[in-house]
Amino acid sequence: MTASNRIPLAGVIGSPVAHSKSPLIFRTWLRQLGLRGYYIPMDVSSADLEAALRNLPKLGFVGVNVTIPHKEAVLQMADQVSDRAALIGSANTLTFLDDGRIYADNTDGYGFLENLRQTAPGWDPKSGPAAVLGAGGAARAVLSSLIDAGAPEIRLTNRTRSRAEALAREFGTKVRVQDWVQAGNMLDGAATVVNATSLGMTGKGELRVPLDALAKTALVTDLVYAPLETPLLAQARSIGCTTVDGLGMLLYQATPGFERWFGMKAEVTEDLRAVVLR
Repeated sequence: MTASNRIPLAGVIGSPVAHSKSPLIFRTWLRQLGLRGYYIPMDVSSADLEAALRNLPKLGFVGVNVTIPHKEAVLQMADQVSDRAALIGSANTLTFLDDGRIYADNTDGYGFLENLRQTAPGWDPKSGPAAVLGAGGAARAVLSSLIDAGAPEIRLTNRTRSRAEALAREFGTKVRVQDWVQAGNMLDGAATVVNATSLGMTGKGELRVPLDALAKTALVTDLVYAPLETPLLAQARSIGCTTVDGLGMLLYQATPGFERWFGMKAEVTEDLRAVVLR
């Protein structure tokens, strides 16, 4: 069997990985577009990670998504790394090149921006400061994408201030750190507000940030998508803000990998959202 008529294989690697929505997303697209191909969840330990990545191309795999706890480790194993993956410090999308080399990319920032642009077409990242809550891996992708999109200033806060300060040093003078206890104050005049913490997620703690200073002209988004409408989004919507849930980011970050691996552009639709939510 030649490479041209092999059925392309892709998947998601993590540990654990059973919770991942990616197989459902990719299988839905493959079915809708009538494409040959398979997308497989693979629980791979840290000890076996590099051996697995080196052998997957030999088995017909064209690429894989990467989830916890491997998103940082794969950067050290990749043969080529995109600029945005290097800046964010992690990769979620690996493409196996024809010669077996591994190309690492991070599409989280793309998914974040595309979700906002498609859901709130009137949103302009250049219209005012952005306020970002959290300083983990998701926040790194958010900061990178907001800076690229032209946000004039990013106000950053985290429960552990030192982590926010470390990010500010990496991302430059546009990022200004504020104490977590003053998080409500940094919403004053913010055009974009992003919760990049797990607070507000089902089973996690409550996000206790007062919204008194929030203008109704602001766009508020939460990377959490379980529940779909978090308390933050519900409160912001009651003020009159445009709100965007986090499910779209999950869906849009998957589109670049799908196109690279299966050769067709996939669309994020209401039907897809319904399938994932169901």
